[in-house]
Order: sequence, then structure tokens, then C-alpha cells
Amino acid sequence: MDGTKKLVYALTEIKGIGIRLANVIIDRANLHPDTRLGFLTDSEVEHIEDLIEKPSENGIPSWFFNRRKDRETGNNLHLISPDIELQVKSDIERMKKTKSWKGYRHSYGLKVRGQRTKTTGRSQKAVGVKKKRIARELRKG
Repeated sequence: MDGTKKLVYALTEIKGIGIRLANVIIDRANLHPDTRLGFLTDSEVEHIEDLIEKPSENGIPSWFFNRRKDRETGNNLHLISPDIELQVKSDIERMKKTKSWKGYRHSYGLKVRGQRTKTTGRSQKAVGVKKKRIARELRKG
């Protein structure tokens, strides 16, 4: 992490921590939000790590967590970095296994939440534009 950034923005570089959660962590750690990450002592860094790893034990409200009422454990969890990616992949695989419509849409790379697909989300199907450009270049050259 970049030690020249302010503490709030340095914490948001961790996947799973947004600005609001970073502000709460800094508040619970009794640190000033304008301090730079590089100027923290080792004990302050360890305290921040403890707050990130065990947010429920350190008084952070459960509505800040990104995984409330987990399917397997039933607990409120806050996942960070690779744990989020693994959990999302396992959720999608579970949906595919149960053959739900969301799982089907995920597997085909389509929009999942009812968005319009007739006019938007065409970035994957832009092959025709490339062919036209190549044909135009062949005509010129």
C-alpha cells in the first residue's frame, strides 16, 4: 500500500473496504483521518489489522458487513481481498448447480438483474465493428 496516501484512501485499496467502512475503522482506532499511512506506528497498524479482521468484536455495526447471514454459518461476516472473490465464485457455482435462472445468466455472461439487453451491454458482441474496420483498411491499402 502507498504510504503517502491519507489513511482513509489507503484503506480503500483493500478489496472489500470502502470509504465509509474505512472512516469507521479509523474512528474506532482513534486516529486522525488526515494522517498518512506511512507515519503510523507498528502498534497502530496492528490495531487497524485487528479491526479489519474482527469487525464484529470491535464494535463495528453489522450493517457495514458485506456478507450478512452467511448461508453456511448463519453469521454476519465481512470478507476482504481474495475471500470475496472465492465466495462470489462459489455462490455462482451453487446457482449453476441448482440450475437457477441467475446461474444460467451468469454462465452465459448475460445481464443477471433484469437490465435491458437489446441496446446496452454490447461490448462483448462488437466483433462486427472490427471486421468493418479491417475491410475498410484493405480497400484503402
